[in-house]
Amino acid sequence: MSKTIPEVSFLRVLRNAKRILKNPLPFHNENFEKHGDVFEVNLGFGKSAIFTRDAGFAKHMLQHQHRSYHKSSLQTKDLGRYIGNGLLTSNGEYWLKQRRLIQPAFYKKKLDLIAGTIKETIKEELSKITPNQTVDIHPFMSDLAFKVVAKSLFSYTDTGNTISRLQYITETAQNSLIKEIRQPYKRWWFYLSGQMKSSKMLTNEARNILNTIIEQRRNDTATYDDLLDMLLASKYDDGTSMNNEQLIDEILILFVAGHETTSNALTFSLLLLGMHPEIQEKAYDEVMKSKDEDLSIMDQFAKSQYTKQCIEEAMRLYPPVYFSDRVAIESDTYKDLQLPKGTTVLISFFEIHRHLDFWKEPLVFNPDRFNPENKKEYADWYFPFGAGPRMCVGSNFAMYEMIVVVSELIQQYTITTTSEEIQVNPLITLKPQGSTLKFTQR
Repeated sequence: MSKTIPEVSFLRVLRNAKRILKNPLPFHNENFEKHGDVFEVNLGFGKSAIFTRDAGFAKHMLQHQHRSYHKSSLQTKDLGRYIGNGLLTSNGEYWLKQRRLIQPAFYKKKLDLIAGTIKETIKEELSKITPNQTVDIHPFMSDLAFKVVAKSLFSYTDTGNTISRLQYITETAQNSLIKEIRQPYKRWWFYLSGQMKSSKMLTNEARNILNTIIEQRRNDTATYDDLLDMLLASKYDDGTSMNNEQLIDEILILFVAGHETTSNALTFSLLLLGMHPEIQEKAYDEVMKSKDEDLSIMDQFAKSQYTKQCIEEAMRLYPPVYFSDRVAIESDTYKDLQLPKGTTVLISFFEIHRHLDFWKEPLVFNPDRFNPENKKEYADWYFPFGAGPRMCVGSNFAMYEMIVVVSELIQQYTITTTSEEIQVNPLITLKPQGSTLKFTQR
C-alpha cells in the first residue's frame, strides 16, 4: 500500500465510536474534506481499510479490473449468515454461474409478464393511504415494496402473517448485522450474549417458511408466470436446476435487496417532491398525458421520462446502496496507488454523488441533470445500482416499480411536507428518518 495515503488513526476511530455507530457519514465526510479522495483508516488489531470517493478508482475496481477484486467478508460471509450464499453474497465462479442463471428472469421482456401484478399490487397498497393526514411514509413504502416483491416472486396472497413475519425477520437481522459492522471490536460480546444465536434462529425460521412455499410450488401443476416459475425453470449449462437451498438463498436476497433499497429510494423521492412543488407539478403534467394507458415496461419508461429523472436525482442525493467494498485478490495498481493483495477498499457512493468535481450545485435537487442528452456527462460518476458485471440484476424491476408508485400517487394527490431537511439513518442501506408527508386529494 502506498505510504503517501493519509491515515486516520485507530485512536480517532475509538474517540468517534459513538457517533460512527449512530451515523458514520459525517465522520467519512470530515476525513474526505481533510485528506482528499483517498485515505486509510486504521481499524485496530492490525487491520485497515482504504476509503475512496474517487469515481475513477471505483470504476477501476467494479468494472475495468473487476476480476482482481472480490467483495469482502462483510458482504459475503457476514451478510451471508443472514441471507445465505446467493447472487449478492457470493464471489468468483459460483457468483458467475448464478448470475448467468438468474439474469434472464429480469430481462425487460420477462418483466412484462409480471408488470400487471406489480401495478395491481401497488394500486391495492396505495388505496390504503388516508388523505389529509400527516403520515410517516417510510413504513408504508416498506410494506408496499415487500408485498410487490412477494407477489412478483411467488404470486403470494398472505392469508396469515407469513409475509409480515418474513419482513420482520429481514429487518431484525439487518439491525443485528449493522451492530457487528460498526462495532467489530465487540463481536465477542454479541456472540457471548446470544445475539448472534438469536439472529441465526430467526434466519432459519425464514428459510423454513420459504422452503414450504417452494415445495408447494414444485407440487403445483398450475402456471403462474412469476419470478419463482422463471427461477424453477432456469437451467445451468449442464441441464440441472437450482435446489431448494439455492432457491432460498436467492429469494432471501431478492427480498432484502428488492424491497429495502426500493422502499428507501421511493421515500426519498416522495420527500423531495414534497419539498419541491414546482418539480412535482411538472411530473404531474407528464403523468396525466398517459394516465389511463395500459403500458408495457418499455413504454412506461418512455412515457415517464421526467418522473424517472426525479427518481434518478433522488438516488443521486440519497443512494440506497451508499457504499460498497472490495478486497484485492491479487496485487494491483491504480494511478500512483500500490494495492497489495488483501487490500480492502470501501467505496463511498454517497460522497461520489455529491462531489463538487462531478456535479454542479451537488446538494440541489435538480432532475434536469438526468435529461437523456446529459447522460454521457454523468455516466462515469453515477452508481445508483452499482457498476460493472455485478451491477444490480433487478434495476429495471426496481425502476418500473418506483415509476408506477410515483405516477399513481401524484395523479391522485398533492404531496406536501413540513420538513425542511431530510434526515438519514445509514444501516446496510441508506434509510430515511422522520419521513412525514401529507397527501391531499387533487
